[in-house]
Amino acid sequence: MYGLVRALRQAATPGRLAAARRGGGGAGGRPWGWGLALGLALGVKVPAGCEAGGGQEEEEATPASSSRGFGAAIERSRDLLRRIKDEAGIPGILVGVSVDGKEVWSEGLGYADVENRVLCKPETIMRIASISKCLTMMAIAKLWEEGKLDLDAPVQKYVPEFPEKVYEGEKVTITTRLLVSHLSGIRHYEKDIAKVKEEKEKANRALKPTKPNQDKEQKEKDGKGIEKTDSVKPKKAHEGEVKSRNSKPGKRDKEFEQEEYYLKEKFESVIESLKIFKNDPLFFKPGSQFLYSTYGFTLLSAVVERVSGQKFTDYMLKMFRDLDMLSTVLDDNEAMIYNRARCYVYNKKGRLVNAPYVDNSYKWAGGGFLSSVGDLLKFGNALLYSYQAGQFKNSSGKLLPGYLKPDTVAMMWTPVPKTEVSWDRDGKYAMAWAVVEKKQQYGFCRQQRHYASHTGGAVGASSVLLILPEDLDSKAIDTALVAPPRGVIVSIICNMQSVSLNKREV
Repeated sequence: MYGLVRALRQAATPGRLAAARRGGGGAGGRPWGWGLALGLALGVKVPAGCEAGGGQEEEEATPASSSRGFGAAIERSRDLLRRIKDEAGIPGILVGVSVDGKEVWSEGLGYADVENRVLCKPETIMRIASISKCLTMMAIAKLWEEGKLDLDAPVQKYVPEFPEKVYEGEKVTITTRLLVSHLSGIRHYEKDIAKVKEEKEKANRALKPTKPNQDKEQKEKDGKGIEKTDSVKPKKAHEGEVKSRNSKPGKRDKEFEQEEYYLKEKFESVIESLKIFKNDPLFFKPGSQFLYSTYGFTLLSAVVERVSGQKFTDYMLKMFRDLDMLSTVLDDNEAMIYNRARCYVYNKKGRLVNAPYVDNSYKWAGGGFLSSVGDLLKFGNALLYSYQAGQFKNSSGKLLPGYLKPDTVAMMWTPVPKTEVSWDRDGKYAMAWAVVEKKQQYGFCRQQRHYASHTGGAVGASSVLLILPEDLDSKAIDTALVAPPRGVIVSIICNMQSVSLNKREV
């Protein structure tokens, strides 16, 4: 699924982007920025007066494309989406795209409910998996801004139920700041420390440049180890990608083989859910290594609860109302939730079946919310507005403040040392977001643009959210001809697990 987002992101090449900006503006000379770059890259017929050397006429407006001239771009993207859907055998998929704060495309393809032949539509609600972490981070940032939460205080200050930890005989401290960047050392679903450390060592070796002979020796060493244990077969090239694309039905990522992934117990509180992992040893010393952990966010939900003085779920639902995200709710099995899609997997025989029953009350913060693509666009634009609002001239006082302060979002989107991102080699993990920084190493070569993203995989669901800020022009923002948010937001959700190309799940 991330391939579609990557295609949308990479399509707007620096040359085309420059051409788009040279093309001028639409009504009132308004620059089209990233919106036009996206349209040009995907073959859209741009609106009259906004050509970038192509001289194309404006396409007739349709309900899907609106009057902004994104019709051809949407058609090309829809075709790519259908190919991904068919290749992976996805029952239903939702996509939403906004440009400069305006929703330009929102659509559902396939079935929300295969058995009852209920079609997907933009209002369909699905599991958003690890994008839940981004929502939780918004709450944490708000509490920090209000002076209620100290990011660097030991978590026991707020949650004494979580025991103090010792690593290799040394007393260590876990803070909120470490938790949001997955540097706490708290385990994920895998309980075997040896397995996790072995995987980390292999990953670290892969990142280090080695001489040909060293690489050969290491491979032989790894091969001997495999022969002795006889427990793992050598992986073929791109095996992880094949699995994640679901091209071999019945094959599942290692993540989905963990028993805790399928918990059916309903936890009455986030404090109660801490019992799953609170007494387990740390896998690494806090701050020393990156270890993706949804349980770390379960602990964060307890922090939010104590700091806010409200139940975590109540606080989050109030925040969703403030953000106008009225379709974003808890993944509660008992509640009547209109437009909720069913979740699907492939069984060992390659047949489509309903996903097994799970209760996600143990991980509301890290993977327990349902939402629509429209709500995720609202969320992305609220963040983008907050990020950019401080850069615009506001002499008339018409610009309202963002939900968060610009410096807060900048802090959230600042890459943290010692982190990694499994789904994007260019990125580092920040505070509950994967971030790629703007960079160009050589002249007239690839330009790496700044963006933030997160993906997710849950039982019977996959998701991705991308925020691509526009590289703002100082003259435009000083003349007050444009206003935030400026950039592209892309949201994709589907009701099939293991569709994302990333290996990391919720």
